[in-house]
Amino acid sequence: MNLSQLRPPRGQKHKNQRIGQGMGSGRGKYSGRGAKGAKSVSGYSRMRGFEGGQMPLHRRLPKRGFTNIFRKEYEIVNLGILDKLEGDSFDTEKLIELGLIRKPKVGLKVLASGELTRRISVKANVFSKAAAEKIQSFGGVAEVAGGVK
Repeated sequence: MNLSQLRPPRGQKHKNQRIGQGMGSGRGKYSGRGAKGAKSVSGYSRMRGFEGGQMPLHRRLPKRGFTNIFRKEYEIVNLGILDKLEGDSFDTEKLIELGLIRKPKVGLKVLASGELTRRISVKANVFSKAAAEKIQSFGGVAEVAGGVK
């Protein structure tokens, strides 16, 4: 077998149809686009979601939900995680240093999830009631920082 004589099977390859090459080509005059209408002109690009003039799906469906533009997003830390960390005093800077949180958008919020087995001192912007009670039950301090509530 000679590699220079390899050819694709008959009928696999087709010549591209050259449109707009005169009336004798079979695709002359309007080049298969029809005489009039938006799609017949050069530079036409269909609008995203266009359905041939029918009301598009994204406009037929009802709007849903609500986005509160004043929402405050806190970085969240659970007491169970703080219990496992070394040290007994925690604030935003220390938690960033330990890689537990990223830079907070609004502040730090401490939740009561997990078990607390020792006395710790935490400085955060917001505490859940249960978290503050758990910290204080071990004689720790839950200090509200910054006054963001």
